[in-house]
Amino acid sequence: MIAQEKQKMTPEDYLEFEKNSELKHEYFDGEIFAMVGARKNHNRISSNVSRILGNQLLNRSCDVFISDMRVKIAEIEKYTYPDIVVACDKIEFIEEELDSLLNPVVIIEILSDSTESYDRGLKFTHYRLIESLQEYILISQYHCQVERFKRDKEGTWVYSSVEDINLSVKIDSINCELVLSEVYHRVEF
Repeated sequence: MIAQEKQKMTPEDYLEFEKNSELKHEYFDGEIFAMVGARKNHNRISSNVSRILGNQLLNRSCDVFISDMRVKIAEIEKYTYPDIVVACDKIEFIEEELDSLLNPVVIIEILSDSTESYDRGLKFTHYRLIESLQEYILISQYHCQVERFKRDKEGTWVYSSVEDINLSVKIDSINCELVLSEVYHRVEF
């Protein structure tokens, strides 16, 4: 029996498909991957962080977008939906596609059992290809921990982690601060 090669989708076909889909899908290398729903802790953390950052950026030239904002990683023709993304100044989108962001400054992912290894591994490898990206933040929904990867002047990603509910994480690229007690407000471990 001869195995048939799986039909690959073009980026243009994907974008057209996504416009009419009730579910969100990531796209990479001609394939699409359905995004699954999030649990209570995930949603609370996402709401808390987007509100915290939104308030701090209120009168500045940055926007905070939640999980419905698609990000294009142009170098590898990948489309993904980060949990939270911040873009500043001249925010760039794919021409005529105002829901495909090209120049995020900060990307935040809330870790789940099903996505943690991907978010830490291949997804972060792909995100690092985005020239504008300065900080990548991972937030646990199972225990108090916020991890930050910051691109330094040489292009090296520097890691730090905060696990004390009474401390905060500074997001230097947008001059904001995430106080962990606010990030985890009403979150039950």
